[in-house]
Amino acid sequence: MREIDKIIIHCSATKEGQEISAATIDEWHKARGWKEIGYHYVIGLDGMIEYGRPITETGAHVKNHNKGSIGICYIGGVEQDGVTPKDTRTSEQIATLLELLRVLKKLHPKATIHGHNEFSAKACPCFDAYNEYCKI
Repeated sequence: MREIDKIIIHCSATKEGQEISAATIDEWHKARGWKEIGYHYVIGLDGMIEYGRPITETGAHVKNHNKGSIGICYIGGVEQDGVTPKDTRTSEQIATLLELLRVLKKLHPKATIHGHNEFSAKACPCFDAYNEYCKI
């Protein structure tokens, strides 16, 4: 098993209310030259989790921080204009993300929780993930 020291939250940077699947993200990432989807988990608008890259494999979601991290992506993150960052998480996504983080922290108690924006000049995940989840 990989040594996990970070759990990093992302958004798909898709319009509010626009449902997409892990399979679509997989296609996007393959088009960028990656072998498969870079995230380990994808949370849909209805709160359902789709699995991405196997947790036993290093992800492709944060430059220079993939080796010891788990990547979680929620669908959304952008207003209807397709440009403006926005926390678009549904109540179902919020509940699922919280439960998934609790489970992952039990499995990897030393891991810290972060937003992608802590490691890159991006708005992703469009909310302050560290402060929201640092007490888990």
